[in-house]
Amino acid sequence: MAERIRIGIVGAGFGSRAHLPALLGNERFEVVALASPSSAAKIAKERGIAHAFTSCAEMVRGCDLDAVTVASPPFAHREDVTAALDAHKHVLCEKPFALDVEQAEAMLDASRRAGTVCALSHEFRWVPARQAIKEMIVNEHLKPLRQFEITQLADFLRLQGTRGRGWWFERRRGGGVAGALLSHIIDASNWLAARPPKSVAGFLRTANAVRNDAQGAFTSDVDDGAFALLDYGEGLVARLTVDATTAQSAFTLAVHAENRTAVESGGSLTETTLYSVDNDESAELQCKPSPYAKFASVQPNVPYLMELYDHFADAIEGRPNALPTFAEAVETQKVLAAVGFGR
Repeated sequence: MAERIRIGIVGAGFGSRAHLPALLGNERFEVVALASPSSAAKIAKERGIAHAFTSCAEMVRGCDLDAVTVASPPFAHREDVTAALDAHKHVLCEKPFALDVEQAEAMLDASRRAGTVCALSHEFRWVPARQAIKEMIVNEHLKPLRQFEITQLADFLRLQGTRGRGWWFERRRGGGVAGALLSHIIDASNWLAARPPKSVAGFLRTANAVRNDAQGAFTSDVDDGAFALLDYGEGLVARLTVDATTAQSAFTLAVHAENRTAVESGGSLTETTLYSVDNDESAELQCKPSPYAKFASVQPNVPYLMELYDHFADAIEGRPNALPTFAEAVETQKVLAAVGFGR
């Protein structure tokens, strides 16, 4: 077995809930450090991590690392990614990649100067039904492609929702569902199309601007719904919807071609069933489960993050891989900007 890749994680929220268990369960990595302004030391002690720091810059100076996972809030991504790249580390960055296109392009330029492996954390590419749909497109079982229909519904931003105030409800700091959720389905659409869109139309919506938490009422200036229409040329379009104010949570990804439709649907992004529909019959298709499926009990994203990290390791070791790249992240950022996400 090759020597394990020494990695540090920036961010104690999703970084500790999902990235940390994904890495601790992947024998190709060794987590040697955590960084966050307030809680890294506590979490590192609880999980047996050797080093804790208050920032990415401090972490890359303070211990021996090969790679860095940037899972800090969006407003900190540019600073953290740049610190890691200046230290010539490989970087995996959470979405949304940046606060605007200018930041995204600056990080892409920095990655090219550093010459290290850089990728985006779009782990849902490895959901089994999504992999099967991609294979159907590549093998021309769906052709010619005419429309992608991707809809994510959730209930966590209804008026009676329990999410408390903080950066997530501040537009200037990258909050809202466009950055958190629409970014994933833009990536899915571009990945399935195998190209960025030629043109984009769309808008963001704030249905519940006045919210309440344990401290009382507060005002949100971020979107709780995001909607986009993408034109890929050659007769292919995509309709993308995220709405976090609905009574039910559900996810649907439909690929409509002239010969048949493939539909991935379920209660969430990680729990879906795949169907094939044509003029003659409709059938449920069985998909090979993730090799890390048992880790879903830790956190639903973990199995797919573990597959993402396998590709990250392959890239670092010079092997073929299917990583979501920084260049692809810039294209996603352009779509986000076109529908209104940005400072």
